[in-house]
Amino acid sequence: MRKEVILITGAAGEMGQALIEHFAHQGIHNILALDVKPLPKPLRAQVEVAIMGDILDEALFGRLVAEYAIPVIYHLAALLSTRAEFTPEAAHRVNVDGTLQLLKLAVDQASWLGHPVKFLFPSSVAVYGIPDLETKARVGAVKEHEWLEPTTMYGCNKLYGEHLGRYYARHYRQLAAEPQRGRVDFRAIRFPGLISAFTTPTGGTSDYGPEMLHAAAQGKPYACFVRPDTRMPFMAMPDAIKALLQLGQAPAEKLTSHVYNVTSFNPSAEEIYEIVHRAFPDAQITFRPDLKRQAIVDSWPVDQDDSRARRDWGWQPDYDMQRAFEEYLIPNIKARYMQAV
Repeated sequence: MRKEVILITGAAGEMGQALIEHFAHQGIHNILALDVKPLPKPLRAQVEVAIMGDILDEALFGRLVAEYAIPVIYHLAALLSTRAEFTPEAAHRVNVDGTLQLLKLAVDQASWLGHPVKFLFPSSVAVYGIPDLETKARVGAVKEHEWLEPTTMYGCNKLYGEHLGRYYARHYRQLAAEPQRGRVDFRAIRFPGLISAFTTPTGGTSDYGPEMLHAAAQGKPYACFVRPDTRMPFMAMPDAIKALLQLGQAPAEKLTSHVYNVTSFNPSAEEIYEIVHRAFPDAQITFRPDLKRQAIVDSWPVDQDDSRARRDWGWQPDYDMQRAFEEYLIPNIKARYMQAV
């Protein structure tokens, strides 16, 4: 008999670890954690099985189909924006071919299970592409259908992943004698920049915010790679997990889209600096814009319009900027590095 598990790809990443921790607190341990990196030891006891493997490995996926019943997939694995620009072809393979492989797995699982497989897909503010700062200031918060001309490989990959998910949900094999649409219940969230107190940043172009915090807490100098006036949306990691779970639990009949914006607060880099400096008065933070990375952030909106998520499934963040920093980020990051001394 095949064992029923929740599949989490990218399980060793920031969001994957936070999701596993949340499930563990709920007493949910039937998790298959998949990542090319090993899952941290404290989390291994919280999951049914941890597999070090590549989402491009077809033999591995054959094993998953044969051994496990998978009604829910959280596809978190990805090459993030900065790293993707150095290896765009590799990013395409991981972010697009990997997503395609997971969607095919969902179809196969739905055939076994006799009902649709729920597929949760974290997308990104990187799918947007605004041509210049004047336009960026004028348009303000963008809706899901606006300014979809990303300038990064990661943004292109995520936007195409959304389209693939919609295709598999609505139109898969539409000319076949027996069309197979409806086997994948695809739901995507376009996250803003995410800030975690418990994991270190790993290659995102929005990581200047968390990088400031983690460097200051360790007493290390940090040169911020964007201008002080740079503004974009952010969210504390607990709210990201809340949004992912809340969308996953929403009744299908309430959803009017496969893709939703969510957001929380949108400080400037200087405002983040001021908060960090108040918490760590000796912080050595300077601004040294990297023109190439700055151009990428400048192409992203100052904010995202998440009114559709609020209307369809009751989205509401728990953490505004003050609470995110004062109650979640600063105390936990201080405690983390004090323990390491």
